Amino acid sequence: MIRALVIVVASLATFSGGALAQSVVAGDPHAGDPVGIVADPCPTHPNPTDGPGWDRWKLHMLTRDFGQLCRYAKQNAALIASGAKTRVVFMGDSITDNWIGADDTLFTNGVVDRGISGQTTPQMLVRFRADVLALKPRAVHIMAGTNDIAGNTGAATMETVQGNIETMAELARAHGIKVILASTPPAAAFRWSPAMKPAGQIIAFNAWLRAYAVKNGFTYVDYHAALAGPDGGMKPGYASDGVHPTPQGYAVMKPLALAAITKTLGRQ
Repeated sequence: MIRALVIVVASLATFSGGALAQSVVAGDPHAGDPVGIVADPCPTHPNPTDGPGWDRWKLHMLTRDFGQLCRYAKQNAALIASGAKTRVVFMGDSITDNWIGADDTLFTNGVVDRGISGQTTPQMLVRFRADVLALKPRAVHIMAGTNDIAGNTGAATMETVQGNIETMAELARAHGIKVILASTPPAAAFRWSPAMKPAGQIIAFNAWLRAYAVKNGFTYVDYHAALAGPDGGMKPGYASDGVHPTPQGYAVMKPLALAAITKTLGRQ
């Protein structure tokens, strides 16, 4: 997960015709990148992992590519051009993003990983058309909520976060895509957002997710119950930092994911 993100207000540039809002802010190292409607909105820039470069990248992402549509743009185009059938898209944050690195055997036979580290539900909603609908999967596995609770893109009500999940699910259903809703995995603390005490909110959010899935005939997969210890955090050995699963943690999650896919799509 990335550290809590702070939304930066775009600076105003004054012209003879008046003040116009710009997508350029002081300190943006990529201020010369194209803006507006262009053929290629995804110039290549390094993605630092820490330090001042990381902060500059966050600034660029928040002001230029909030949903991070550029992350999978080339892979999506190649997948569509290949004509390969997509069975399931895994939409999520770093817990999904890291899964393919820990165990790539899940992501075969038309199962596609589209997780992006640090993302909140509004960011996932922004890229849902490009990273899910355009691939025309038979099902989508949505696992989210961790970073909303951590506050990565600021404050939101629980109802707003729930609404983002509802909108993604409704979009999928409108396009004939079956929905698998995954519980938010357990966490007792966030190292990048230490003031938060997330365990109770995660439990409440998962109770809503389960009820929403039942009401709408969606599949619900409960990773939380399999991973959580008595304090509402990860069991020992299941996470590297209390949030991100280790290979052992993913080994617990995998059969649950496969069972959810089978329940949703059958054994094809």
